[in-house]
Amino acid sequence: MSLTTAARNQALDAITIDTMSLHSAFPGLTGSGELTGGGYARVSCTFNAASAGVRNLSAPANFTVGATHTVRWVGLWAGSIFKGLAPNGGSPREFQINLSNDTVTAPAHGYADNDTITFYGGTIPTGLNEGEIYFVRDSTTDTFKVAVTAGGLAIDITGQPAPDCVVSRITESAYGGADTHTVNSFSIGAVF
Repeated sequence: MSLTTAARNQALDAITIDTMSLHSAFPGLTGSGELTGGGYARVSCTFNAASAGVRNLSAPANFTVGATHTVRWVGLWAGSIFKGLAPNGGSPREFQINLSNDTVTAPAHGYADNDTITFYGGTIPTGLNEGEIYFVRDSTTDTFKVAVTAGGLAIDITGQPAPDCVVSRITESAYGGADTHTVNSFSIGAVF
């Protein structure tokens, strides 16, 4: 089924989101791995009305983080109900896998060798783990391979992902002392 942009906007606007969270590990479907201590707390947030099938954060969200915190994921909540997630500093994109040579194709992906990325949402490619951080290798304009370590061997990918699986850059923000972590932008897209 294909929905009009107006219908996608209406569906996105119906999603209640009132706070954001920071996570040191992949939150999965429950919001696990959330930071604790050091003055950290979830932050209230608001999103603009959806436009063109996307709903954007209306103002930056500023979090207090403590010493030794590492931010890898951002979560969305409505009260105590976990609503969604995205990699810190990421921008999800669709991709395809060539199983014969373990190559990921994502046109104009913008990744360079040794960039950190993650795969999540739906069933991910066999040979990879959802939410794990991987390193780009053998990058070209539209393709790349993935490794467990920077400059490491390419991973043997043996199965295709589900259509709703995405790849995204992920930034690990490590804090050696108390500081502020700011989420400047966050977009929620409708996939129907």
